[in-house]
Amino acid sequence: MIRYRLALVATMASLVGATAFAQENRGTPEQRAACTPDAFRLCSAYIPDPTGVEACLRLKKSDLSEACRAVFDHATTGSARNR
Repeated sequence: MIRYRLALVATMASLVGATAFAQENRGTPEQRAACTPDAFRLCSAYIPDPTGVEACLRLKKSDLSEACRAVFDHATTGSARNR
């Protein structure tokens, strides 16, 4: 069980951070660490698809931990400024 969780954490961290070069940045290691527990808790059915996990987390924003919600709030605010 521990080995399975470690493998999932490693997979999630690597996939959320580096999917395709053409896609947007998936966040810093700190941001990914803030959201990894929520991804497992709320969106495990989408692992290892980082796009699916991100979409799931966005849909479940009201259920996110404070730390992960702050990541998504920052991303939304940052992208609005860049337009």
